[in-house]
Amino acid sequence: MSRFLRDKNILLGLTGGIACYKSAELARQLVREGARVFVLMSPAARQFITPLTMQSLTGQAVATDLFELSHELQIGHIRLADLADAYLIAPATADVVGKLACGQADDVVTTVALATRAPVLVAPSMNVNMYEHRLVQQNLERLRTAGYRVIPPGEGELACGWHGKGRLAEPAALLAEVERAVAPQDFAGERVLVTAGPTREFLDPVRFLTNRSSGKMGFELAAAAWRRGAHVVLVAGPVALPTPYGVERRDVVSAEDMFHAVEQEFPNSTILLMCAAVADYRPAQRQATKLKKQNRGWSMGLEPTVDILAAVASHKGQQLVVGFAAETENLEEAARAKLQRKNLDLVVANDVSRSDAGMEADFNAAVVLDRLGGRVELPRMPKADLADSVLDCIATFRKHVATV
Repeated sequence: MSRFLRDKNILLGLTGGIACYKSAELARQLVREGARVFVLMSPAARQFITPLTMQSLTGQAVATDLFELSHELQIGHIRLADLADAYLIAPATADVVGKLACGQADDVVTTVALATRAPVLVAPSMNVNMYEHRLVQQNLERLRTAGYRVIPPGEGELACGWHGKGRLAEPAALLAEVERAVAPQDFAGERVLVTAGPTREFLDPVRFLTNRSSGKMGFELAAAAWRRGAHVVLVAGPVALPTPYGVERRDVVSAEDMFHAVEQEFPNSTILLMCAAVADYRPAQRQATKLKKQNRGWSMGLEPTVDILAAVASHKGQQLVVGFAAETENLEEAARAKLQRKNLDLVVANDVSRSDAGMEADFNAAVVLDRLGGRVELPRMPKADLADSVLDCIATFRKHVATV
C-alpha cells in the first residue's frame, strides 16, 4: 500500500474513448494502494464502459450527470471538487482537451476540472492524426500553461488501425503520475543520481565475478526520488528489472563502466545515492578465450577495482553524497568508518547476513548515519517504503546542515 495514496481522495474522469478499459484497471490499482476513488463519466464514456462497472471496482457512487438529483444530494459535483487530493482525466479525448483549454464546463468531467483546486492531470488518448494536429497540440500546451499536468500518450498500434502516438498511457504510468501529484515535492529541483545492482568482472568471455545484488533497493530509491519531484538518472548494473517510470536509465556491466557513467553524470547532479554493490576486485588478467575445464586447480590473481564512491566524494563541493554499506558483522562500526574514510554525508548500512531482508529480498532494514552524528534506525519494511524513509533522512539532514 502506498504511503502517499493511502486515504487520499482521487477523482478519475472518463471521457468517450475505447481506452476506458484501462481506466477500470487503474481504478482497481488505486483502491489497492489505499486511495478512495470517485469516478466521473461523460455521456460518451458511458458508451464504452458502464457506471456499474466503475462503481463495483471503487465501491463509490459514480457521477454521470450534473442534474441527477439523487447523486447531487449524496455527494454533489462541487463537493467532489472540494474533497479531491488529485483529479486525473483518463482517457482525455481531443474533444475534452479542447473544452478544458477553452474553459468550458458542460458536463460533470469538465465542470469539476474547473471547480477543483487539486492538481489536475490529463492523459490524452486519440487517433495519431488527431493527436498530432496543430490545434490539439496548441490546446495541450494551453493546459500545461494553465498548470495542468499532461501525461504523454504511448506509441504503438491504435484501436482505429493506425500506428503511432496516441495510446492512453499504461495504468502503471498513470498510477505513478497520480502518486507523484499527491506526494510531497521536497526533492523538486534536485538532480538525483542513483546507482543500483551488481557489476560483473569477467575472467573470460563466459565467466565473471559478481554478487547477489538484485538492484531492487536502488530502483526503489530512483522511483521514490522521481515521485518526490527530482530529475533522476539511474546507472544500473546487469539486472532484470523494468525502468522506473519517469527515470532516465543508463546500463553498465563492470565497475569500470559504472565509474565512467557516474563520473559523467555526477557534475550535473545535486545528490548521489551510491546504492550499487560494486565488485571490490576483478581478475588481474582477463582471458581472451574461454578457459577449458581441466583436471587440476585454477589460480588467478585479483586486483582492486576503482573506488567510485571515494573518487567522486573527494571533489563533491556542495553536492550531497550518500553511501551504502552492506555488512555481515559490526554493522554500525563499519558504516561509521566508511562514512569518515570516504568523506560521505550519510551512509545507509544494512545487515546482508539476514535471511528475511537485504540482498535479493523484497524487504530491507537499515541504520542511517550522517556526518553530524545523527542516527536513524529503520526497521524491516518493504524496500519501496524504506526508499522513502531514506529520502526522509536525507531531507532532514539537509535542513540540519542549513542551520549549522
